[in-house]
This record gives sequence, structure tokens and C-alpha cells, in this order.
Amino acid sequence: MSTERSPGHSMRSEPFLSRRDMLVNSGTGFGALALAALLSEQSDASGAQASPLAARLTHHRPRAKNVIFLFMEGGPSHIDTFDPKPALQELAGKPLPESFGRVITAMGEFDSPVLASKRKWKQHGESGLWISDWLPHMATRADDLAVIRSCWTNGINHSGGVCQMNTGTQFAGRPSLGSWVTYGLGTENQNLPAFVVMQDKGTVVNGPRNWGTGFMPAVYQGTAMQVEGEPFKNLSPPEHVTRKQQRLALDYLASVNHRHRDSRAENSELEARIRSYELAFQMQSHAPEAVDLAQETAETKALYGLDQKETAEFGRNCLLARRMVERGVRFVQCYHGAGSQWDAHSKIESNHTKMCRGMDKPVAGLLTDLARRGLLEETLVVWGGEFGRTPMSEKGDGRDHNPTGFTMVMAGGGVKAGQTFGSTDEVGLHAVEDRLHVRDLHSTILYLMGIDHKKLVYINKGRPERIDMNEGHVYRKILA
Repeated sequence: MSTERSPGHSMRSEPFLSRRDMLVNSGTGFGALALAALLSEQSDASGAQASPLAARLTHHRPRAKNVIFLFMEGGPSHIDTFDPKPALQELAGKPLPESFGRVITAMGEFDSPVLASKRKWKQHGESGLWISDWLPHMATRADDLAVIRSCWTNGINHSGGVCQMNTGTQFAGRPSLGSWVTYGLGTENQNLPAFVVMQDKGTVVNGPRNWGTGFMPAVYQGTAMQVEGEPFKNLSPPEHVTRKQQRLALDYLASVNHRHRDSRAENSELEARIRSYELAFQMQSHAPEAVDLAQETAETKALYGLDQKETAEFGRNCLLARRMVERGVRFVQCYHGAGSQWDAHSKIESNHTKMCRGMDKPVAGLLTDLARRGLLEETLVVWGGEFGRTPMSEKGDGRDHNPTGFTMVMAGGGVKAGQTFGSTDEVGLHAVEDRLHVRDLHSTILYLMGIDHKKLVYINKGRPERIDMNEGHVYRKILA
């Protein structure tokens, strides 16, 4: 079955009837709910009933069923984590060799001297993968990792870089990777969102646009979970409202909504709102169990670092990510360092020491837990930020943004593990061998999920749109 989909539609405004007000007044407790995986039925052109998120067939045999994207927001230094460069020590305090030409950094500095890396490097696992001492826990999973050292992007600042890593372009307005996956594959779970987003304490640059649908129907957008308190907003009904009362209110509201919708078929936000109510009702029974970490053993919680202050926050999100994919959630994105906390224009030693300590154990715990549950083979884990850091110094003890060469790491989900792919130059400034643009990464992720990125098409105002904007290629060397 092809995943080439039906044409998109422009949106019209909704002139009357506030859905939110009606819900609040009816006492159902869903007033401000904005969910993405929406499961009500929809009539297709043949008159048959079908959900826009029903699980669909793939173009080829999928290696992975789910994706967990661990996004290190702010740009971790590849040359201090996974891409050792002895030349940094040799050139420390000196300008870059003349062969590099005049390099102007994102912050406008030029002729800055090279900054040495203070990291100690060792080979790990049977594969002998080089990993620095900043990541001792991830190093124990070296034989699970596929390290891509030759990535590059167009986004030189955080807003553009984060946008491009999520959507394929540094300009806002296009669907996110999670939305494309959800659009192409649908969902296999009936009681949870298909696409879930988790942040730590902070606000991700660009906010919800990173998991939005752009010109696609809003039904495919991500659902953000909360950092503290109830994971999903406004899910619990008032104590005095029974489930029967909710069901009656929802049935009546559905009838009103559908009458209202019938004359506004092109309004995707209205359709998404209608569908969210029914999912919310289902989630009241299933979401509490899905996010109940009391069900986990003390050993499992410790594996993710929930027993330590530095790792508890991201460890919780990584553990929740495992519970989500275990229950059929298709795409989970976990941000670490929300608000560009990995950004290290100065004092990179203290910044990255703190940031690595906060995420290293949870990530290793996630890989270990997925593997021992038999889930790693079918779950693609992606690790990285919007770009890397420069070999030259900034402010004497920091590193600037480096979009021209950086590292992304994958594990599970059908990738060749325990290997490095591509390379940067001798100081880690430019990707030189097997250069992979962000669009190539997206195309490869889709391929691992069983989707041909050239065939996954959405027609927007008569124009065929693809995630790679007709420029991506699958990196077949990484395929197991």
C-alpha cells in the first residue's frame, strides 16, 4: 500500500462556536487539551471509514518500528565527545593553518586561535570505538553505537539549526520529522498519542514549531508532555463528573462538532480538535498507567539515574520514552538542555562537564533497558544537537557554533553498530568524507522506518512536498 497521500488543503477561520468554551462549560475537563494523535473515524472518498492515523503498510521492510530522538539542544562539541583530533593539541594557541582560508565563525569572530581539548580518549567495547572521558556510561554501550562524524547543516544559529534538524530547513513553516513519520506510518496504539515530545526544565528554541505540522493537517503534530506534575495537561476530569456523564457530553459535543465540520472540511485545526476529545477520553484510562513510574523496579530507576540529582530529570524522560515506545508510540523526542544549555561560547569545561553528567547515564540506561527487553532492535535511537562546536576558541575558553562538521549518533533500529562513518578534517571544522546533510539524516531515518522518502508526498496547494525538499539521500553504508 503506497503512503502517497491525498492533497492538503488551505485553512479557513472558524466564525462561531468555541470548542474550548463548550468543553469547559460541559465539565469534561478537556478544555485546554491540545493533543496530536487523534483517533476518531473519518470518511474517505469511497465512503469507507478510516482513521488518518491508522497503521499503514511501508514501502519496504522496516528495520525500526519506533524512533527515540535525544536532542542535545545548544550544540554539543563533537571534538570533545566522539571525534578525537590530536591536531588540536599540536595547534593549541595558534591560528588555523593557512590551508583553511579565512574562517569567520557564527558569532563573527575570525583568526581565533585553536583551543586544545582537555579530554582523555579511550577505545571502548569489542569495536574499539573512540569515546572521551566525558561519556563514561555511553562508552559502556559502544558496541551499540553508530557514530556519524560527517554531518553538516545550514543553520548557523540556534533558531535556524534547531528548526532544520527538526524540519529539514532553517526557516519555519514546514512539518517536523515526527509529523512526517506519523503522516506516513500512522500509529499502532489506540489510546496514546502517536508523536510525543518531552523537554527538561527550560524552553526549547522555537517552541512548538519544532514538533508542528506546518502545512500538513494539525492531526499529525506532536503532543508535549509536562516536566512537572501531570504529564498531560487537563486530562483529569473534575471529581464530581462521572465517566458516564463525560461519555454523554462527548457524544453530544461530537454531533455538534461534526455538523459544524461538514461545512468546513478544509479546516484541519477544527478536525484535529474534534479528534482530540475522543483520544483524551481514552487516555484518561490508559495514560496514567503509561506514565506511572511506580511500576518500575528500584534497579531500573537507578539504571536511568533517577536516584541521583544530576540525572533524575533527564533519566525520568528517558524512562518515559521507553514506556511510550513499549506501548506503541511511534515517535518520541526528548530534549536535553532546553533553552540552548549546551551552548558553550565560554567556559566549555564547566558547561559540558555539567551537561554530559546530566545525560550520559540516562542515555546509557535507555540503551541497556531497550536491549534487555528486546526493544533495541526495533527502536531507532538518535542522539545529537543542531550543530557542533568549532576547533577555534571563543572568549579564550569556549567554542563557537560549527554547522560545517559535527557528529550524530544512532543505535538500534537496523544500523551497523560499533562503527564510525564519515570524517571531518584534521581539526574537526569541516565534514570531508561521506558528508551528510540534515536532509540525508532524515531520509535515512525514514528508510529505517520502512518509508521511501521520495514516495512520501504531501500535496500542498498543488505542489508535491517531501521531507527532504528533493535533496536528501539515504546513507546506505549505515544500514545493517
